[in-house]
Amino acid sequence: MPVDLRLLSSFLAVVEEGHFARAAARLFLSPPAVTQHVRRLESDLGTRLLTRSSPVVPTPAGERLAGHARALLQAADAAVDDVCELVEAGRPGSRRQPQRPLRVGIMGHGSAELTPAAINAYRRARPEVPVRIRQLDFTEHATALVEDRVDVAFVRPVPGDERVRADVLTTEQRIVAVHARTSLADAAATGATLADVAELPFFRVLGHTPRPFTEYLYFGQVGDGAGRRSTDCAVTPQEVLTGVVTGRAAGSGLKSFARYYAWPGAVFVPVLDAPWESSYLAVRAGDDDPEVRIFRALTLALVRDAGQYLAPDPGVVTGGARAADVRR
Repeated sequence: MPVDLRLLSSFLAVVEEGHFARAAARLFLSPPAVTQHVRRLESDLGTRLLTRSSPVVPTPAGERLAGHARALLQAADAAVDDVCELVEAGRPGSRRQPQRPLRVGIMGHGSAELTPAAINAYRRARPEVPVRIRQLDFTEHATALVEDRVDVAFVRPVPGDERVRADVLTTEQRIVAVHARTSLADAAATGATLADVAELPFFRVLGHTPRPFTEYLYFGQVGDGAGRRSTDCAVTPQEVLTGVVTGRAAGSGLKSFARYYAWPGAVFVPVLDAPWESSYLAVRAGDDDPEVRIFRALTLALVRDAGQYLAPDPGVVTGGARAADVRR
């Protein structure tokens, strides 16, 4: 059966956003068009792919398709970029080599509001350079850079790889994401301790997920010291939240995670005695690309005035009284 990439793109956007309207806005389509794309895909495959709830969650068939869709769309993007560069380089009468795109990788929500601020500052400074955004999953903590799939990356925690250079952008309190009906959800306003969260059913990660990222997710509790784990596996924040709101798993992150992933049914609880963690801008060590240097310099300049870019955080629960303590 031929695969229509437009249908896969709409389906994956709904999975990642958990909402048809937000997916439509992200794709610059109308909600009815996205709905029609998903229905056509379900008809072609002969099965339901999404559960129409709030948020929208994938069925088991939808979860399996999402992984394939993400890989296919990334491959299609890479193929188009490669062919366009080749065509432009061979265009008759061209007096200069085409400008290579700057590829920006972003894990989850990156460094909160600093991420779009940095990208927009670069676009204003270098309008002639195309910018390609790549969403990175948990397994690409350092590999996207060292395997030359991206040129700069917003990641967390520090990769700890000698092939990568990283600069601190934000430093934040740690939180856990749990279902609203769990007993720990009652601690959203007061906070919890590492001992309180040690036995949460945190989602599993793939075996080739880098150890620094695994230790970050599990607060250092890996190997024999690990508590119980969910049977659910996740490689993106959206998959984490799907497990949380369906009561199958728990997740962890930085405090700003709550601003970007405020799904109904998910509650974010501060972990009071967990070491604060940072987000980073990472580049390949020794990369002498001038565009990488410009992007890094602009981003670090924004960090010095980060207060105007980081949205006030009302606390881990909407309407809470505490402001975020985001420090550089």
